Amino acid sequence: MLSWEKKLSAIDASQEAWTTCFACGQENPVGLKLEFTKDGNESRSEFTISEHYEGWHGVVHGGIVCTILDEAMAYTYFPETKGLTAKAEFRFRQPAPVGVPMVVTGRLVKRTRKLLTTEATITLKGGTVVAESTARAYVVDSNRG
Repeated sequence: MLSWEKKLSAIDASQEAWTTCFACGQENPVGLKLEFTKDGNESRSEFTISEHYEGWHGVVHGGIVCTILDEAMAYTYFPETKGLTAKAEFRFRQPAPVGVPMVVTGRLVKRTRKLLTTEATITLKGGTVVAESTARAYVVDSNRG
């Protein structure tokens, strides 16, 4: 096992250990405070992004959009499995508006011993697609048999 794999596998995967995560940590004063629900291999979060995270006026910064998509994909396998995003692709369908309720959904598409393939989509509450992504994550540690 590589040294970085040893370090990552030693990380506490309990939800309490991630209170300052930028995306989902509820105690991070500048974080997004996303709250996910899981249903099997799917994750979901409803959110509204404030102007503190805009790029162009009235538009959520693209990096924040990518962060939200990445987090939704991670929640399709976390906390049962600890993974590290190895490759991700993002597609922006339209600008993500600041101050408007949106939904992100993620889905675990495929699992092998060492890789996880995931996808995620951000939509407006009415269903209009804002952005989508696919990713592969490297399995660092798994509590699954």
